[in-house]
Amino acid sequence: MPIGRRAALPLLTLAALGAPALIRRAAAQDFAPGRPITLIVPTSAGGTTDFAARLLAEPLGQRLGRPVVVDNRAGANGVIGAQAVARARPDGHTLLVQYSGYHVGTPALVQNLGWNPRTDLAPVALLMDAPQVLLEHPSVPAKTLAELVAYAKANPGKLNYASAGNGSMQHLGTELLKQRAGIDLVHVPYKGTGPAMQDLLSGRVPLFLTTPPPAIPFIQSGQLRALVLAARERHPALPDVPTAAEEGLPGFTAEAWFAVFAPARTPEALVGRLATEISAITATPEFRAKAEEQGAVVRPMTPSQLGDRVARELAEWAEVVSAGNITAE
Repeated sequence: MPIGRRAALPLLTLAALGAPALIRRAAAQDFAPGRPITLIVPTSAGGTTDFAARLLAEPLGQRLGRPVVVDNRAGANGVIGAQAVARARPDGHTLLVQYSGYHVGTPALVQNLGWNPRTDLAPVALLMDAPQVLLEHPSVPAKTLAELVAYAKANPGKLNYASAGNGSMQHLGTELLKQRAGIDLVHVPYKGTGPAMQDLLSGRVPLFLTTPPPAIPFIQSGQLRALVLAARERHPALPDVPTAAEEGLPGFTAEAWFAVFAPARTPEALVGRLATEISAITATPEFRAKAEEQGAVVRPMTPSQLGDRVARELAEWAEVVSAGNITAE
């Protein structure tokens, strides 16, 4: 037998022996055949986080060829749902559809959460942003942001503002407004957006920062005034409402967001596959149209970009909480 052929045999044998290991390694980074994917939502059914999860579930299942189930695990400011995913097997089958208030706001308010947004969850994909609009009851004699700031400075501590609860994005966002504008407003927390909106409409509370959809009919009828958007750009449903930067307060940006996270240590290949599929879904006209109906906008992000945003906002909201001496109640 020629020397070259004899020398090749060990190489072929090694390659053959190594092939099963390579196949097992590749298979370990793929989804288990027929096993469903669970999207855990840390809120009750009916809210925007739940809406985002259900908007994603069906097309994701179609693209991955397996059932995708939405599992609502509400409670403890999102802790129950986040812990469930943080403790799940890092195999891509259990994912968290997360609300930014829980992810970057709550950690600044609550010590010993039982999960760490920096180390326990891996960013996968951003689903949508929900810009906030500052709403005002017409009884307040201020028709612009500048007029509101002047009025608040002339009447310190006399203007109340509503929120959907202590530590919510509405709460932290309005606290950011107070700090950037140098005004004194009194926080009135409610158990959800609905009760807060009812008291805003009645004039019982004059200010409320929230997403546009529930307020648009009342803005159009003149029952509420939309002063300014705490966002980087104008909202398609409110094209005449300026951004805070346009009104001379560029530091006032408070956009809620909804994103997908996996347990830490999920293989990079699975995170990449999920990110690719989700980005393809959010780019479809159907997804974008339904998101806009809820007052949200779609801004795709890679896992790395989402991770950078999380790190930045964790620091920013921690600063707001510290400066405002805000505590969990």
